[in-house]
Amino acid sequence: MSGFKLEKYAGRIARLVAKKKEQTLAKYRRFGKADEDDYGYVLPPEEFMRTFRFPVLDENGSFHGVSAWAKNYRALLEAHPVYVDPDDALAGRWMFMMSRMRAGYQLSLAPFPVDYSFLHHDQELYDLTHGIGKDAHFAPDYRIGLSLGWGGLTRKVERSLEAHKFDSEAVELLNAELEALAGIRNWIHRTAMAAEGELRRINLRLENDPPETLREACQWIAWFNMASRTYNRDGAGGQLDEILRPYYERDIAAGRIDDEDAVYYIACLLLNDPHYYQIGGPDPNGKDQTSRISFLILEAAHALKTPCNLTIRVHDRMDEKLFRRGVEILLEDNLGYPRFSGDNALIEGFMRNGYSIELARERIALGCNWMSIPGREYTLNDTVKINMMKVFEVAFNEIADSGKFSLGALHKCYQKHLARAAFCIAEGLDFHLAHQYRNEPELLLNLLCYGPIEKGRDASHGGVDFYNMCCDGAGLAVVADSFAALQTQVVERKRIAWKECVEAVRSDFRNENGEQIRRLLASSPRFGHGGTCADEWAVTLTHDFAETFPNGRRTPEGRLIIPGLFSWADTLRFGKTVGATPNGRRAGEPSSHGANPCPGFRKDGAATAVAKAVASVQCGYGNTSPLQLELDASFVNCADPVGRLTALFRTHFKLGGTLINVNIVDAKTLRAAQKEPEKFPDLIVRVTGFTSYFIMLSPEFRDFVVKRIIEEEQYA
Repeated sequence: MSGFKLEKYAGRIARLVAKKKEQTLAKYRRFGKADEDDYGYVLPPEEFMRTFRFPVLDENGSFHGVSAWAKNYRALLEAHPVYVDPDDALAGRWMFMMSRMRAGYQLSLAPFPVDYSFLHHDQELYDLTHGIGKDAHFAPDYRIGLSLGWGGLTRKVERSLEAHKFDSEAVELLNAELEALAGIRNWIHRTAMAAEGELRRINLRLENDPPETLREACQWIAWFNMASRTYNRDGAGGQLDEILRPYYERDIAAGRIDDEDAVYYIACLLLNDPHYYQIGGPDPNGKDQTSRISFLILEAAHALKTPCNLTIRVHDRMDEKLFRRGVEILLEDNLGYPRFSGDNALIEGFMRNGYSIELARERIALGCNWMSIPGREYTLNDTVKINMMKVFEVAFNEIADSGKFSLGALHKCYQKHLARAAFCIAEGLDFHLAHQYRNEPELLLNLLCYGPIEKGRDASHGGVDFYNMCCDGAGLAVVADSFAALQTQVVERKRIAWKECVEAVRSDFRNENGEQIRRLLASSPRFGHGGTCADEWAVTLTHDFAETFPNGRRTPEGRLIIPGLFSWADTLRFGKTVGATPNGRRAGEPSSHGANPCPGFRKDGAATAVAKAVASVQCGYGNTSPLQLELDASFVNCADPVGRLTALFRTHFKLGGTLINVNIVDAKTLRAAQKEPEKFPDLIVRVTGFTSYFIMLSPEFRDFVVKRIIEEEQYA
């Protein structure tokens, strides 16, 4: 479909995109930095922010608990300003993130016991991102809501409430669900009344009834997305092509729409909010799910050229035309999308946890780095992390203080502390699952999951089928390079004594001869070069991390833990807590990015070397260790760039890779934008698992992204 033309709606889409850019600049000028996803919200009227008050607040000005969340959410939606744009096929925009409107929020101030102080020491010692009290980060199944509509969901909750009327936990939760549904339907109704013509008719119908057409389905999904973002930032989508396919095919057969109409409707859905969607990939039986609408979704994103989160699942029986078209758009638009996930390693890994191949195929890419079975699996994806650099620092200092220097002793000490950090994480996950339902129930995601409404139990408290808790490692390359530097310069070449190395590291390389020692350590083999001790250490350390969790990767209460390697946008934060490291990194400098080698790992920065390196450090249980690939814009001028890139992706996946994120950038433009970001309001970069306008990043994070992408010799 490389020749697809969008003529009928070109003017509308151009105006919508221009308005999106204006709204982004307005957010930047009001709030400044936002080192996270590009959300679809627009700014509310300033008068609203001055006058709106939540009806239920505690003495600290915050709120906790099922009833408080429900009543405050309903109040917010019933007062929510309406938004209608005559150029838009869909009505509505969200303006608030309720989970960030809790003044003075602290989980420890909740009006029920949530004391996890017994974990604080190790959480702080190892700089653990423990996830306790975190929300969302698992996936709904849109098909539940699309089949029932808001009225049907309401009746479903009412029936369950009657069935569980003597179960106090269920009664409290289900009454809260009814409050949430009433607020959503009120918001839809008021927005519909502000619209005209077909847009009014559609939304008045959707206030109660399920959608029947493609446009109605897109509008229903947009309403759920807006409602869920407003509640607690949830951004997980679904298998968008297969979800929309029946509506598209019926509309085409009935002569109601053509492909241009379909692309316009889908573009408006993608613009409404950049949720995470997968297209392509196998169904539970292994049949390729690619259809005509898979291509139309790509064309909708291509027409917009705004931040977008689409992932194409690459598998052995896929439609090669979809793969190729995705790569063409990636190269043509230079916007960091679509992404690509590797089916074979994901399926084989998830099956190692005891799951069937059918379930493994249903577990799809719906977040920055993460997979989830829509509607059936609770995961806390991307909210739980171990700072491997900090664990290394603790072990390094312990060995240094003991005076018993040896590489083997350091590795054993590192493994000991890693296991202790992992056990702390495991205990924290159990604590979260025991208490979160009373702190912040998943009122929106519950509605589109199998079990929470039927059982009267929150998704975090036994409502869904599967509890596969995520934990990511961060800083792998720094630790691998540190072990390699010690092995090379201290143990093998004996160019530095252990004591001399320790003193230099502890002084941040600022003592006498410190800079000379730093440069020597930094010249050691690095992970990613290939065939070095650093590459061997990276594989060893990945195995250490993947197998460090207790009880066969289970929490004390028996919940499965699935490891991956990912740092999200926390590379700066992780680095700030760690002193200098023996790879030549100075105190406070950023962590290495996810599973990638450190910047400057080899002078040519070969993409094939990065791809091979990241494929070698997959944890192997169905969660990802993404490849972050940075390509110069000149790559498009080489012979057959599409063929070369598809071959590289295929090779990475055959070697065991799980997910690929790509930036294609012009170094000159990026450097200029670093100095004067407001002159480049259109510049979009793939920060990590998400894309964002460059201008929305903090100056510190802009600098980091520029270094990661275009600077080669960061530590040397």
